Amino acid sequence: MKFTVIGSGGCVALPKPLCKCKICKEARAKGKPYSRFGCSLFLEDLNLLVDTPEDIVHALNEADIKQVDSVLFSHMDPDHVLGMRVFEHIRLNWFEISEGKECTSPINVFAMEHVMADINSIGSKLGSYLDYYENIRNLIKRKVVEDHIYLEDIKLTFVKAGSATVFIFEKNDKKVIYAPCDVKPFPEKDIFKNADIMIIGNTVVGEVLKDGYILKEGNSIFLEFFNMKEIENLKDKYNIKKIVITHLEEDWGKSYDDYLKLENEYEGITFAYDGMTLEV
Repeated sequence: MKFTVIGSGGCVALPKPLCKCKICKEARAKGKPYSRFGCSLFLEDLNLLVDTPEDIVHALNEADIKQVDSVLFSHMDPDHVLGMRVFEHIRLNWFEISEGKECTSPINVFAMEHVMADINSIGSKLGSYLDYYENIRNLIKRKVVEDHIYLEDIKLTFVKAGSATVFIFEKNDKKVIYAPCDVKPFPEKDIFKNADIMIIGNTVVGEVLKDGYILKEGNSIFLEFFNMKEIENLKDKYNIKKIVITHLEEDWGKSYDDYLKLENEYEGITFAYDGMTLEV
């Protein structure tokens, strides 16, 4: 299985609009891997995309993705779904519509029932956007997943984590976990054991953050975000070979170079960047 991190950023883009801090200025000047698109992942084996942040159109172009056949949605947060209009970019052809022809190759959209219900509620006075994409334009086909599905020779397991989802990809004896956002507390499941890679988000990285800010013990952020010790504990608890931390927030105040240095402090833990490939 070959994965590409299409976007490794958090809920705010890096560079952050209007921000003049050194990290954002560097990202504007150098581009990736110093800049970061919204959090998303691509599985080349299946032409499968996980999540559609607002900048997904640009992220797909930057990554030179040639085809998307399926989309998984992890949860309804804007930084994971509000780029859903990419369905129109990819499948809508107004010339064919003008001749009475509709899309004949809709994108399969998979999500757990609670996630699909949340996303179906996003729309305008005319109704749900997903209803429009499926029922009017035939750009997508929604499929609710209760536990797992098979796509070709890959098993995809969906595990509920609060309002979000943890995805497990398995092929032969290889296993990759993708837990991009809102997965704390982390669900306790034997299926997480002995994974080759876990890609996980929502982790506070470092003691000193942007503009010298230091989170005090008991800060409410730690209710939602992991700290690095908790990530190490997850790695040990489930005997995970390698952890890749994604959804890296601009608020952490760290450059791509800073993350490279931090990797020396941890065994088997690395930090994602846009364009990073992971193969098992």
